[in-house]
Amino acid sequence: MQIPIILIGPICAGKTTVGEKVAKKLNIPQYSMDDMRFSYYQEIGFSKETQQNIREKQGFQGLYAYWKPFEAYAVKRILEDYKHAVIDFGAGHSVYEDMGLFQQIEKILKPYQSLVLLLPSADREESIQILHQRLHQITDDKDVFELNKHFVTHSSNYKLAKQTIYTKGKSADTIAEEIILSI
Repeated sequence: MQIPIILIGPICAGKTTVGEKVAKKLNIPQYSMDDMRFSYYQEIGFSKETQQNIREKQGFQGLYAYWKPFEAYAVKRILEDYKHAVIDFGAGHSVYEDMGLFQQIEKILKPYQSLVLLLPSADREESIQILHQRLHQITDDKDVFELNKHFVTHSSNYKLAKQTIYTKGKSADTIAEEIILSI
């Protein structure tokens, strides 16, 4: 088994929940990019004021574009800092529209064999529906729903993942066992 184990996928795919289960079963630490990202972003000039200004003037799409270089940097940094752990990426940390950023991430992640994409279903439309149901429990923001649809349909996750695990109808413990057995 190769460590670190990296979990990628859209919002509400279960990356953090499953990551915690895998880490516990393997008795190794788990780190969630969502908890750590802003400290990495600040290392290269991220500004909450700039973020707020962009959100107000350009909306969510502008904000998403602002985050991308910081997300790429954070991927590099978390892998430098935590070599013997389970790491769950934020949904955007494995999706890049800019080919230069995607190639940068692809190069960084190439050596990592335990890179698992979590999706509810092999059917992308079904995955979107399931994830939307989960999202409705935490937000009504239409931008987030559209962004998550983008995360499911964009090619980045599929190109980066070394394997995909479909989670529909499975408990977090079952998914964790499947990950451990597959790596």
